[in-house]
Amino acid sequence: MKSLNVLYEDNHIIVVVKPFNVLSQGDSTGDPSIMDDVKDYIKKKYHKLGNVYLGLVHRLDRPVGGIMVFARSSKAASRLTKAFSEHSIVKKYLAIVHGKLDGSGEWIDYIEKGKDGNSFISKNGKEAILDYEVLGYNSLKNCSLVSISLKTGRHHQIRVQFASRGHALLGDQRYGELDNTQIALYSYYLSFTHPVTKEVLEFKHFPEKKGYWTSFTL
Repeated sequence: MKSLNVLYEDNHIIVVVKPFNVLSQGDSTGDPSIMDDVKDYIKKKYHKLGNVYLGLVHRLDRPVGGIMVFARSSKAASRLTKAFSEHSIVKKYLAIVHGKLDGSGEWIDYIEKGKDGNSFISKNGKEAILDYEVLGYNSLKNCSLVSISLKTGRHHQIRVQFASRGHALLGDQRYGELDNTQIALYSYYLSFTHPVTKEVLEFKHFPEKKGYWTSFTL
């Protein structure tokens, strides 16, 4: 993994960029995680002995890259967790989807997670809400660049809601085409009130210009 990309840090929080195909938190695979990398970074930078406290307050799916915030104190962790649960934190994603999508709007669905780990639209599911705005269309490749604001955080929500409308994300190996490419989904914007200082913080970061992302000007 490349060196850690830190966008902001203080005694209470740290904001970093998670690379594509890296776990948010370690799991049974034993593969590297961004959480472990942040802990190592703090340990080395501040010469910490023993275990480093780091609170995981939200996640990004393994294949998805982009901005994440971690808590460096238990006070910050509880307050950020509450803010995420109350949807007072603004999260925006960039996605490239199949086909021509126009305009903007709000989608409301009900999503259920299956036993196989895949999610699907179901009347028995939990409410899933997002806003979207189309930023561009590439006629040669027949794909659209979309900015998405999540109002809820259901399992695979963006991927399921777009795929269910015939606009699966490019590179989505679960809900789109099995073409062994990297999913075109990136958490590019995060804004929230600092859990201690109460300052409103805003972060933007865009994916590297490679793969599907070369189809548009970001």
